Amino acid sequence: MYWKRVLWILWPANFLISAGMSMVIPFLPLYIEKLGVHNLQSVEHWSGWIFSAQFLTSFLFQPLWGTLADKYGQKSMLLRSAIGMGVVTILMAFVTSPLQLLILRLINGLFSGFISMSILMQASVTPDENSGKVLGTLQTGQIVGTLVGPLFGGALSELVGYDGVFLLTGGLILLAGVVVMVYIKETTPKKRMEKAVAEQPKPNWRSLRMLLPVFIASAVTQLAMMSVQPILPIYTKTIYDGSHLALMVGLVSAITGIANLVGSPTLGKIGDKIGQRKILIFSLVMSALAFIPQVFATSITELLIGRFFLGLFIGGMLPALNVLVKKMTPKELQGTAFGINSSARFLGNLIGPLVGSFVATTLQIQDVFYFTIAFLLINAVMIVFAHSLDIATRKVITK
Repeated sequence: MYWKRVLWILWPANFLISAGMSMVIPFLPLYIEKLGVHNLQSVEHWSGWIFSAQFLTSFLFQPLWGTLADKYGQKSMLLRSAIGMGVVTILMAFVTSPLQLLILRLINGLFSGFISMSILMQASVTPDENSGKVLGTLQTGQIVGTLVGPLFGGALSELVGYDGVFLLTGGLILLAGVVVMVYIKETTPKKRMEKAVAEQPKPNWRSLRMLLPVFIASAVTQLAMMSVQPILPIYTKTIYDGSHLALMVGLVSAITGIANLVGSPTLGKIGDKIGQRKILIFSLVMSALAFIPQVFATSITELLIGRFFLGLFIGGMLPALNVLVKKMTPKELQGTAFGINSSARFLGNLIGPLVGSFVATTLQIQDVFYFTIAFLLINAVMIVFAHSLDIATRKVITK
């Protein structure tokens, strides 16, 4: 079946993109020091802006790329993203100031969107009855790449230097583009547009309004994941006073991604049977509850258990949200819808760390968890009362 072939091609491509993009994270502050910034506060300042810059432009431009995917095809958008990010990342190896690096990160965000376009392509060829499981499986490619990327990046920076890691990262991203270019075949845009016009001459833009609860849930999901990231190493240190602290901090961060590997395909498959809206509500509530053992943790084991269950149920949200976007959107607007959904996720990535840092410094570090729990539960209540989701997902909208 063609959709299975596409999955086997897009999974390694997503892995290469995610591994490449996350390889530079461990040494980013050290690279800034190499560029001539030695004051600790200045390093922290530049690190924050350079790290967040890509999320900002990604948030702004994702809807545009989704709309162009509807017009010119998904494969062209995948190649645009891979080539653009690959070249820009390679150029990062040759910067001579943190300002140049900041500008390139902004440009890199402009070219981003490979993951969201790959989800759109997979969703467009996968039967509805298999969508949850398949999109959940595709999600694991990104998760595995994000997990192993920092490990490889840290090790390779010792072997080939920071410049070498940027070159290798750019090469991996370009390789992902080659995989797509060679092995993915897509119906020509002309045929796609003729078919879309025959089925629905005028796009029903109003149908995107029904997706507002989904877009909000996507932003909240990422906010929940990212809000505690800035304070997680500090919080771990308050609980764990043994040896190998750095290893434990890494494990606390990684175990959430490991749990995603289980939660995404498993809960996605269950969602195919009982409905993605039910899975989304369940995952939102259970993710909120997973923060409770983290708040009251008195040992590293309790914190790890809480982080594992958080990753498990966050993993259930991701395929549910993507399937809802697919089922609730007319085919000729699916690129636009997935682009907006991706933009919502980048917004969560952008404001999550800011919210977490602000709450931790203004109130107490534990209050970050309470705020995140509140966001998740309010979102769950909103989905419960969004009856349009239940009605719309019974069949694909055609009017």
